[in-house]
Amino acid sequence: MKVSGATFAGSSVRVSQKPSRKLPEFAFIGRSNVGKSSLINMLTGNSRLAMTSATPGKTRLINHFLINDSWYLVDLPGYGYAKMSQKGRAELQEVIRDFILNSEELVELFVLVDSRHDMGRIDFDFISELGEQGIPFSIIYTKCDKLGPNALAEQMARNAALLSTRWEELPPVFKSSSSSRLGREEILDHINQVLLNL
Repeated sequence: MKVSGATFAGSSVRVSQKPSRKLPEFAFIGRSNVGKSSLINMLTGNSRLAMTSATPGKTRLINHFLINDSWYLVDLPGYGYAKMSQKGRAELQEVIRDFILNSEELVELFVLVDSRHDMGRIDFDFISELGEQGIPFSIIYTKCDKLGPNALAEQMARNAALLSTRWEELPPVFKSSSSSRLGREEILDHINQVLLNL
């Protein structure tokens, strides 16, 4: 898929506040500082589309970006930011939950996981809840350029083994790097195939 247009379409905290134009949504989520904004910018070819920050927990809103005038790329707030107050975390969790469970246009959720570390309990629990709720999702490993090929393969195998304790069939998995553009074509081709099958 070629991205010929990517524009900001609006921010919201509730499904009722989403852009009024109803189009398929592909949402991106992950732990704070997993490299979500950088990945979105890499996929769209616009380095300033999603705001990147070295400060975890920066994204507090749901941001819709209109892609090729035909579908939305949705930037969801990161989860698991420890320095946020308990009330703040609860409010953010409700924003995320409302969108994932109630957005009728949501086609697929991409869960971003840092390839350099074992999958954390918070990631595992979040993914497990997606399965319980029947939410279609894929996993994108970020920052894959930071590991050698053998170390990356071993890390992904460990995470796959963990997921296999709860899943008989694993979801689609993609490797990515915002700096080397690894995974760009594969992820966009996947989205294009899903759109064709709608």
